[in-house]
Amino acid sequence: MIVFYTLALLAEIIGTVGGFGSSLFFVPLAIHFFGFHRALGITAMLHLFSNVSKIALFREGIDWSLFLRIGITSILLVIVGAWLSRYIPGDTATLVLGIFMCLFAGFLLLRPGFVISPTNTNAAVGGGLAGFMAGLVGTGGAIRGLTLSAFRVDKAVFLATSALIDLGVDATRFGVYVAQDYLVSDDLMLAIPLLLVSGMGSYMGKIILDRLTYERFRLISLLLILLVGLYTLLNP
Repeated sequence: MIVFYTLALLAEIIGTVGGFGSSLFFVPLAIHFFGFHRALGITAMLHLFSNVSKIALFREGIDWSLFLRIGITSILLVIVGAWLSRYIPGDTATLVLGIFMCLFAGFLLLRPGFVISPTNTNAAVGGGLAGFMAGLVGTGGAIRGLTLSAFRVDKAVFLATSALIDLGVDATRFGVYVAQDYLVSDDLMLAIPLLLVSGMGSYMGKIILDRLTYERFRLISLLLILLVGLYTLLNP
């Protein structure tokens, strides 16, 4: 389990700095150790701790207007995605996740300047799609990050608002996953180590974020997403 916690810490650091959320890296990792449905529940549990840590670190940056425009549809549609996840075989979900990671990273690497229009409609649609994907395959942070970036907010606002939205999403889907018996009693033993990992990862990510340019680390994050996506496809 030392390898698992070490990789979870790295996922948390990269997710904090890259702005895409740790789940994009953590879900494939958790699937490898625990299988698809347990991985969904464990990821939601980690993210609850992670987002509380990020809100504590960046709380002054919360944009309540953006939270409402993106967060409401995210929280509503994560229920739908989480409920539907029970009908998806693990192999199929892993394939979908790997394809999504490769397409997302590849597109943004080829078009680094791409942004969507900062409209209320795009905020609601992007938030809803992010929530649905988070419930269905465990990660929607990449879509939410792309939606938030359209509004050109600074790093503190981006991270704090994203964490607040994600907190609502993760609390909601965690309840659905528990109701669908995705977690077993032994998974509760992971709570304290994951709490420590999330706090350390968020803090270390904040330190790195203060020292590196966002553009440089975004490039590194996208390359890692592409590599993890390829690994997920080649090692289902």
